[in-house]
Amino acid sequence: MVSTEPMTARSAGSGRLPAGVYLMGFSLFAMGSAEFLLAGVLPAVADDLDVSLSSAGLLITAFAVGVVVGGPPFAVLSLRWPRRTALVATQAVFAAGVAAGLLGNYQVLLVSRAVSGIAYAGFFAVASVTAIGLVTPDRNARASGVVVSGLSLAMVAGGPAGTLLSHFTDWRGGFWAVVALTVAGMAGCLLGLPATTGSDRPSAAVAPRVSAELATMRRPALWSMYAITVLTTAAYMISFNYLAAMLTEITALPEVWVPAILALFGVGSFVGLSIGGRVSDRRPHLALLTGASAIVFLSVVLVAVVEEVWAVVPTVFLLGVAAFVLNPAIYGRVFAIAADAPTLAGATTVSAFQLGISITPVLAAAAFTQGASLTSVGWIGAALAAAAVPLVLLDRARGAG
Repeated sequence: MVSTEPMTARSAGSGRLPAGVYLMGFSLFAMGSAEFLLAGVLPAVADDLDVSLSSAGLLITAFAVGVVVGGPPFAVLSLRWPRRTALVATQAVFAAGVAAGLLGNYQVLLVSRAVSGIAYAGFFAVASVTAIGLVTPDRNARASGVVVSGLSLAMVAGGPAGTLLSHFTDWRGGFWAVVALTVAGMAGCLLGLPATTGSDRPSAAVAPRVSAELATMRRPALWSMYAITVLTTAAYMISFNYLAAMLTEITALPEVWVPAILALFGVGSFVGLSIGGRVSDRRPHLALLTGASAIVFLSVVLVAVVEEVWAVVPTVFLLGVAAFVLNPAIYGRVFAIAADAPTLAGATTVSAFQLGISITPVLAAAAFTQGASLTSVGWIGAALAAAAVPLVLLDRARGAG
């Protein structure tokens, strides 16, 4: 077994986080780009595969369902696995799944998206716990934030850049780039992470036990946070997933400019992550309430101004800010509630995020089937965010425990 001394030494420092944390953030950026890229090329996918827009949207659902189903079981199964091995293996399956989907028809792509989602969930689950295992407990939130920031970078650069590449090639071009980046992430993890096991954590005196992890899941406060996660994630992602369609069909924006607007959402997410990280350290419920309330307001504003480019641009940016103000507070609360057994709790948080994403095409399709316009997704988002507010107030009433 490899000694844990290097991890402990790096964790004790007050400067930069260990390089392994940033490597996992990069890998999450590579894999997450596939998720956000699909939203930008959804109309092109529908046209090329000769399916409806709502059917193409189910590709988003398939990926997210894979994450929801795969994350928690993988977290339990991998408790005693060498973490580096688990991280590299899940990236390999993810890359293979994406490649297989690009070579088949709609049905093959649908199945491959689900498989890739399971692999993505496995990576995220292990990466989240590995990150906090590389640092001391007082830096858990910061380490988790760096890993999660890979998703923000996927919004800012990965998704939009892949969309732009797909515009000049075809929609598959961006996904081939994702495969290449994922392989690069595998190499980085092999070279930059210690071959540790699940028990090699500086903050853990004993190996994690399945019984302790399962006992943690019985805490009502934890499930309240999962509900908040699902509702708020669905609230902003339902607008983001159909933003490309709204920009081209309603705003009448040339397709070449769509990646730039999607990137604005990502830039806003970086700003929101920074603000939320600072506020959540001391006042997590303030961040949660502010983010949820802002999503309600901005979703309604998006519906009102969608025909005007000059108004859509700042609205999309601010929606990104509001969305990611929430994330550090969510992770902070989850790890505070489940500090003694974070593996399964953290993995279920990932599943909750993806469950929020997975229900958005279903809700949108239900609205479209009833004859609602594209802008109905904004109203749905506002309602979902509003439903999260009472749950945040209930969690705050429970106190810090």
